[in-house]
Amino acid sequence: MDLAPCSFLSVLPSFITIILAFYTRQVLLALFAGILTGGIVLFLQTGDWATLNIIRTFIVPALSSQSYAIITLIYLWCVGGILGIWAKTGNAEYFAQQLGKKIAKGRRSALFLAWLLGVIFHQGGTISTILTGTTVKPVADHYKVSHEELSYVVDSTGSPIAGLIPFNPWPLYISGLIIGTTPLFETLTDCYKYYIASIVFNFYCIIAVTFTLLFSLDLMPWVGTKMQQAINRSKKYKLLDDPKSQPLVCLQATPDCHEGFQPNILGFIIPIIILLSISIIPFFAWQLGWIAQEYAVMTNEAFLLATVAACLIAYGQGLPLQAIMEGFIAGCQEMTAGAIILGLAMTLAEVAQKVHTADYLITLISPNIPIVLLPVILTVLCMIVTFSTGTSFGTFAVVLPVAMPLAYCLNPAPTFTKICFGAVMGGTIFGDQCSPISDTTILSSLFSGCDLMDHVKSQLPLSLLAIFLSIVLSSLCTLFLL
Repeated sequence: MDLAPCSFLSVLPSFITIILAFYTRQVLLALFAGILTGGIVLFLQTGDWATLNIIRTFIVPALSSQSYAIITLIYLWCVGGILGIWAKTGNAEYFAQQLGKKIAKGRRSALFLAWLLGVIFHQGGTISTILTGTTVKPVADHYKVSHEELSYVVDSTGSPIAGLIPFNPWPLYISGLIIGTTPLFETLTDCYKYYIASIVFNFYCIIAVTFTLLFSLDLMPWVGTKMQQAINRSKKYKLLDDPKSQPLVCLQATPDCHEGFQPNILGFIIPIIILLSISIIPFFAWQLGWIAQEYAVMTNEAFLLATVAACLIAYGQGLPLQAIMEGFIAGCQEMTAGAIILGLAMTLAEVAQKVHTADYLITLISPNIPIVLLPVILTVLCMIVTFSTGTSFGTFAVVLPVAMPLAYCLNPAPTFTKICFGAVMGGTIFGDQCSPISDTTILSSLFSGCDLMDHVKSQLPLSLLAIFLSIVLSSLCTLFLL
């Protein structure tokens, strides 16, 4: 079956999903409604009755994709298994207690710890949100930090940090998208150097990370009504969630430690060190020319080896094999709700691809627009596309090959193209961070123990302020350049 042509109907599935998610707070219902709408839209565009079979057209291709297998089997199940083992050993809780004694002395320092770990765990939105949320949640819960506050810090130091610190898979992926699109990108090395030089123009990420730091230090003069209510609720009533909220998963605050087992801080640190080192070291080795590019990203292997290490360490500490398996399986079961929502979110992304949601939005850009407006338009376009599709990498793949030649055509000055590149990065990361159908948004809520829509609504005002300021800065830079 051929892909459908672009039309105004292309945005309908995503629009219905987002509206229902905000109105009903039932994300599963909203996602399914969007997928069902996608089948109807695709039928109206193609006239093919087979498209009404949403299972064969959308669900099976999405759930059988490599991306979903990696997120479910590698990320969620490995991390869930590790969390289950740590629940049996008490290693994570013990680490949190010791770290809390040294760094976290209250609400403010607990949130600062979340910000700091978000910077350290900078391997991308998915990995960062999982590791930061997992590590800090026991400390934040102890000091009665609301889950809305924690999920905001975890999410806003996820993709924004990955966009600023280039020691992760992002530069390689984006370089592969833009190579050859303009004379500025003749080789992969040219693309990588350009990515590094453009970081200073990624205003949204810079502002978002700064806002999060100020927020964690209780120095933000305004945080929005929803977030302020969460802060007041946790301070006055010691309630981590709104009474009406429905957190995606209830991670155990107190581990069900195996009887007679003595927790050990190394049982927590060693798997984390293995995960980070195997994720980062190959990237540096590729940069130095020691290994081929295909071995530069070893994130999946890092998660698997960290899981094996957690099992072996627990066994070496005296935890029975049966208890290890019980903990691993229980941890995987805790990830079921998140896996279902992620599966439907990725199915909706499949819908968006087949009805050409992003392509239709791109066609709305005129090649004759004033130069000064291009960064603004690119930012807003990427915000809408990513918020509607829930995928930053998908937006990069669709927008960058069009945006960079367009910017170069209007003004070939390298500085101007870097401003436009930063606009694409900022708008895309904003949408990825704030969309209720984005994997990083879902995982931030999941590993912070927060209701998904509470997280979205509470962080949206702060993120909107950050993206507004980034648009102002990119416009001023363009005016100064001209």
